Amino acid sequence: MKRFKDILCVVESGEDCKVVLTRAVALAENNQSSLTVISVMPHVKGGIRMPKGSSFLANLEAEMVNSRTQELEMLIEPYRKQIKIESKVLVGTPFLMIIRDVLRNGHDLLIKTPEQQERFARFFGSDDMHLLRKCPCPVWLIKQEAPKSYGRILAAVDIDEMSSSVDQQTQQSINQHILQMAGSLALSEFAELHVANAWNVMGESTLRHSAFSRTPEEEINAYVEQTRQKHADSLSALLHEHQNDILDYLAPQTHLLKGLARKEIPALAKRIEADMVVMGTVARIGIPGFIMGNTAETILNQLDCSVLAIKPPGFITPVELED
Repeated sequence: MKRFKDILCVVESGEDCKVVLTRAVALAENNQSSLTVISVMPHVKGGIRMPKGSSFLANLEAEMVNSRTQELEMLIEPYRKQIKIESKVLVGTPFLMIIRDVLRNGHDLLIKTPEQQERFARFFGSDDMHLLRKCPCPVWLIKQEAPKSYGRILAAVDIDEMSSSVDQQTQQSINQHILQMAGSLALSEFAELHVANAWNVMGESTLRHSAFSRTPEEEINAYVEQTRQKHADSLSALLHEHQNDILDYLAPQTHLLKGLARKEIPALAKRIEADMVVMGTVARIGIPGFIMGNTAETILNQLDCSVLAIKPPGFITPVELED
């Protein structure tokens, strides 16, 4: 199952990078793809007595880049026996440098560990969220504590028949990519595959609890059941449409969740102890800057597992290459 051709792995100084690097190397081997490993460090900033642009700061930055380059080479040297690896150190704002490298070199997958956060802070840091919003290729954020092999992978698909035809086409495209990648990874990891969709009944609370509602309970229940059945049929049709030998072999477990996706998907991930969630992050395509939907961002901020975030074909990043 060849899914990726050019993988970019980002490692940070001072952290244990073996988990993410080992996974990147194994994935590159299995996909027979090229692998580039980079580390990004910020520019050295001047102070009152050391203004920006001074030769001292330039020399200091050059020394730091040289030191980071040596660290990076020592880190990846044991893996060079397995696969050819390109490496480099970039200097600048991390998420911008990473995205520009993706644009410049056509990487089709970005792998990194989430930024280290303070205790009780949300799982993903500022640069992570920028990448999830703006990176044009899939972003795989791997927890440092992730197991060597995944036991359960959760694919969260979006089915909304009330959307416009254009938005439905976007959903179908993202759902297809989600199922393909989740299935491919589940097969290579010998993991369970779970496919989930959250559904909600518009106006149910008003019908049941409003003092002005005169709708009989039987009609409300029938309306709710009709909505549930539509989503069940749509989920079944989605899986049937993308049925292949991989899905046949994996026999994915399906979850039809009544409620808001922003609550139900993280709750399910925790309940089944998912090692990774594969999901889409884009609300609309073709409009630079209009990127992540509120639901996707809310879900991401509640997850405590690795994430593979996917954008549809046609996504345009607002980040541009420097002249």
